[in-house]
Amino acid sequence: MSLDMPTTRGVRYAQTSSVWEGSDGDLPEWMLRFHPSIPAEPILDATCNAGRFWRGSDRQVVSMDIDPKCAPMIVAGNRDMVGVGDEPIDTVVCDPPHAGPQGRDKSCKRFDVDFGATMACGASENWTLSHLYPPFLKEAKRVLKPEGLPLAKITDMVNNRRSRWAHRDFMCMAEDAGFTVRDMIVKTRREPVVSERWRAAHHARKRHCSWFICRDSHRCERLPRE
Repeated sequence: MSLDMPTTRGVRYAQTSSVWEGSDGDLPEWMLRFHPSIPAEPILDATCNAGRFWRGSDRQVVSMDIDPKCAPMIVAGNRDMVGVGDEPIDTVVCDPPHAGPQGRDKSCKRFDVDFGATMACGASENWTLSHLYPPFLKEAKRVLKPEGLPLAKITDMVNNRRSRWAHRDFMCMAEDAGFTVRDMIVKTRREPVVSERWRAAHHARKRHCSWFICRDSHRCERLPRE
């Protein structure tokens, strides 16, 4: 994804497109090399699950998951990071739920089976999962060092026949939490997520997600590291 682009002074530098067509594992590594103003580690993966972002990586990663079956270092949720003190972390990574059972009978709408979704996003949640973001951002603000980075993978969805723009919600909520949204990388996948239970389409099928790079600072630009 990197291209050598000339600058006005004739010096060449590696420029990366805002659209990423590589793997989920390669993208976090690029973000951790390109964006930090302070050392990127230790990294807290607040939704580690099976740890697929870090396969083959030698990064210093503290794994956290609410499910003890994943054998994380810390058993806790990303909205209540029990066991993590104030400001010991340089980077927080979060891949929150992107779909839920929609407040309906899961035996009829089997999102939990199709997508592993268990968080409610029905009428009481305004048909979105965006209510999960503010508590995560509050905790990220607490555990991150100044200039630290929260990285979040956010996916828009269609629910109740309307587009739910989770990426817009996350951007606004991150700014409200005191972060500066530094960059957004659109990551594509080969095919959109579909279910054999769906019978009609009212919107284009999503085949992308958005990775957000925020900074715990009022500054957006990357400072030179000593």
